Amino acid sequence: RKTIIKSPWVNHHIDKVEFPGGRIADQHHILEHDAEAVAALITNEQNEILMIQAYRYVTDSIEWEIPAGLIDPGEAIIDAGKREVFEETGYETSGVKLFYTYHPMNGISNKVFNIVRGKALARTGEFDVNEVKSVTWHTPETIKQMIADNTIKDGYSLTALLLHLLQT
Repeated sequence: RKTIIKSPWVNHHIDKVEFPGGRIADQHHILEHDAEAVAALITNEQNEILMIQAYRYVTDSIEWEIPAGLIDPGEAIIDAGKREVFEETGYETSGVKLFYTYHPMNGISNKVFNIVRGKALARTGEFDVNEVKSVTWHTPETIKQMIADNTIKDGYSLTALLLHLLQT
């Protein structure tokens, strides 16, 4: 293993790997993440889905997403999901439960994404305007149309929304 970058966000290693069939890759790039992430799919009494618009530097775009972020050291997945919803939308939540866990790039990364689902309570806070442009509610029909129109481009949000829509 040769470490290229080590940071609080991501470590980049190059490993020499022998695959089960015997092939050897002299330079297999690995992105190692110390922290898991959580995204929260939150609905209201009308079954609308809570969405945010967030600026993304890498793609230089404002994207529709569900609230999400890193899980702090020692923090439970559910607590992290509730915290992210409050920080990014100002909404309190109830009935938050783990919905799905997956590896978004399992060929090159150990990153773990967790999706939680729950219900919105009162909006008791404000969102961080440096992180979020707007907070809105969307019907499942509107979400389906946004997906069909390629308006939602965030893989984390797409995965959560499609899994949710499969079960409703």
